[in-house]
Amino acid sequence: MKISEKVTGKTIIGVDMGGTKIRTGKIKNNAVDTIASDFVPKTDDANEVTDVLIKLITNVIDKEVAGIGIGVPSLVDSEKGIVYNVQNIPSWEEVFLKDILEDKFGIPVYINNDANCFAVGERFFGKGREHEDFVGLICGTGLGAGIIKNGHLMPDRNCGSGEFGEIPYLDQIYEYYCSGQFFPNVYNEGGEAMAKKARENDPRALKAYDEFGHHLGKAIKTIMLAVDPAAIIMGGGVAESFELYSDEMWNEIRDFPYPRSVENLQIVTTQTQEIALLGAAALYLDANV
Repeated sequence: MKISEKVTGKTIIGVDMGGTKIRTGKIKNNAVDTIASDFVPKTDDANEVTDVLIKLITNVIDKEVAGIGIGVPSLVDSEKGIVYNVQNIPSWEEVFLKDILEDKFGIPVYINNDANCFAVGERFFGKGREHEDFVGLICGTGLGAGIIKNGHLMPDRNCGSGEFGEIPYLDQIYEYYCSGQFFPNVYNEGGEAMAKKARENDPRALKAYDEFGHHLGKAIKTIMLAVDPAAIIMGGGVAESFELYSDEMWNEIRDFPYPRSVENLQIVTTQTQEIALLGAAALYLDANV
């Protein structure tokens, strides 16, 4: 069944735990209705960070809210709702966040990493509504993914499925060559500056994006062997320059050993606004629809 046929009608809070800012949004009628945000306090006290989060949720919650979904850039015990070693929030080494928030607000709380939130957000609110099986691939500062199988986020034990960027590749790992790190790592220049030059037909920049597409094509073939998705939906900063490397990416993918898999594969970029908040909120939908 296409997800568009499933009417949710739920009001949910989505939380995006960034390294410097926490954003909360109330999702109503399948759109972001209200947003509150604040900076992550620089502190060694985990409770101070939690207090800011509670304040922000309080600012957007009302009696219609059925649940809370939270995306974090870290490992999560998604069953117990325990958050470990959050990137750029050193005080959050082990936080029993689900218990804390359910005790405070009295509604169910779902927590997962940000790549999984991206994928499930696309499933319920974006291009993934048309696919039962796809990979949501975030290509930005790093390279990570969420995997949708049979219409739902693929369960795993340690929230580590989809960490394709950590797979060894050449002399490094895929993330070194297949994320925004590629341009400073190999060309000693930032991705935004390189993209601007490439769009101005600078030969060195065009060569860099061709090389990037070649490496990303290799990574996608690995994803195809591991998951065999119907589609890959790309997000993240480097996805915004998709037209600069897509040709070389496809050139590399076409020598995949199973031609029918290549013919059937769709690779698109996200068009979903506020995907971080919607993706976090979609954790509730994934568990309850």
